[in-house]
Amino acid sequence: MKNICIVFDHPYTVDSCHNEPHNRSFSAALVAEAQKSYKKAGVTVDVIDLHKDGFDPVMHKEDLIAWRKKKVKDSLVADYQERLLKADEIVFIFPIWWEAMPAMTKGFFDKVIAKGIIYDEPQQGKIFVNKLVNLKKVKLVTVMATPHLLYRWVFGNPVTKIVFRGTFRKMGFHKVKWLNYANMTKLSNEERTKKLRIFGNKIIK
Repeated sequence: MKNICIVFDHPYTVDSCHNEPHNRSFSAALVAEAQKSYKKAGVTVDVIDLHKDGFDPVMHKEDLIAWRKKKVKDSLVADYQERLLKADEIVFIFPIWWEAMPAMTKGFFDKVIAKGIIYDEPQQGKIFVNKLVNLKKVKLVTVMATPHLLYRWVFGNPVTKIVFRGTFRKMGFHKVKWLNYANMTKLSNEERTKKLRIFGNKIIK
């Protein structure tokens, strides 16, 4: 059976998918909608909720020493790596802060996407080798206050450069897709609900 791994980053956790004042996140609502759509399609869904797990995004000295030895010090990092290696698709869902991903997602890339485990570097300066042998697609789902066209043409899509060009394409993996939701605070509940329904159809393709 197809296995989807969703990596979610928001301080309110996945539990904030409901429309509760001061405990609601459209990012979390997207996770809930993705889970529903994937499960309806008969797909196994594994959600990594970074804040709920208490993931430490900081690369400490001991972590870096282990990273250089192609080992893992943090048991949660090792667990995440095992789950990524099983995935047919990886879906990252998070809000955009200061035009990039939040700290936990950046720490996830720093600590979990590790050399010798998730990728290899046979020759220094050459293209990396992807060790995610089951991986068919990588999807990035973002929520931002910045208008989409401004983010794309003025700021230059920094998050896709980090996630796609700077990470997965560097590993030789090119089957990537970006879904972005901008200015969500300006929409009514009915408009947001409609966006979620459309997203549910898009995410499984």
